[in-house]
Amino acid sequence: MDMDPQQIFPRPLCGAPVGQLPSALVPARSTLRGTLVDLEPQHAVSHAQALFDASHGDAQRLAIWDYMAYGPWASVEDYTTTLRQQTASHDTIFYSIRHHDSGEICGQASYLDINAQNGVIEIGHIWLGPTLQRSRAGTEALFLMLRYAFDELGYRRMQWKCNALNQKSRAAAHRLGFRFEGIFYNHLIFKGKNRDTAWYSILDDEWPQVREILETWLADENFDAAGVARQSLSASMTARTTQARRV
Repeated sequence: MDMDPQQIFPRPLCGAPVGQLPSALVPARSTLRGTLVDLEPQHAVSHAQALFDASHGDAQRLAIWDYMAYGPWASVEDYTTTLRQQTASHDTIFYSIRHHDSGEICGQASYLDINAQNGVIEIGHIWLGPTLQRSRAGTEALFLMLRYAFDELGYRRMQWKCNALNQKSRAAAHRLGFRFEGIFYNHLIFKGKNRDTAWYSILDDEWPQVREILETWLADENFDAAGVARQSLSASMTARTTQARRV
């Protein structure tokens, strides 16, 4: 029987001393380079038109904003005002995602809720335009953020929070190796509606296995001539979580 990816598998509680303290480094506003995409520090003016075009104009693009706390916008000028606020932020670091194939900016992601001294960080404000949705490139974009935070900055905990009704976001968290921790009910109000928030995380001792699974899935040999993955990333992460529960 398949495991429910939203089932909670508690980790053992631990009060052990922390042998090596986190680096206390905050992510830099520098480009994260990948094989299929680059994550560039968001530039409100030069990226505005491309970000607007990737997320507006038809029903598929406008659906990006269904579970976001903001958006959509009536014009690129209105959107640029929000992008300027985001780009100027010190406590949330925004990136624009550039697809190598097209050379176009076609998505957005950020680090937020950054607690560098304790080694806790979140990725959020994530949206992917149609060319990145359900794609190898879109997965690589988020993998780059995970790898940078864990491997280069030495964070201990990566968080993912989303509207509990947003099944696409919850499925994406599972595919990336996040473990479901529970739901905060009546957590927020967005666009006049209640939001129950689902919480997920990856811990530093889990990261090596998650990284290996992601790297194996992203490898060229996992894709056929048509670009279709030979192995299911979701199934690999489900098997990992099931195994961890049995240990």
